[in-house]
Amino acid sequence: MIVHFYATLRQIVGKREVDIPVPESASLRQLVNEIVTEYPGLRQEMVDKKNNLQSHIHIFVNGRDMAYLEGGLDYQLSPGDRISIFPPVGGG
Repeated sequence: MIVHFYATLRQIVGKREVDIPVPESASLRQLVNEIVTEYPGLRQEMVDKKNNLQSHIHIFVNGRDMAYLEGGLDYQLSPGDRISIFPPVGGG
């Protein structure tokens, strides 16, 4: 599954997008677990000590914030979904 990273997360990963291997019927939660396993530097940025997604991280599937997807982190991904992950951003 191709995952796009933005801002400080991109700096940690070292590139704009990566291909994360997940089973065809993976959930968003499984994808997050694979990401932090493959890129340990993202663990403290993305998940808390109980392995729950940090509230300030926004994950979009095909342009829709996961907060609005049925099931949230348990949303079942489909091949070809576009995943984008954003850290908190500020500015003016």
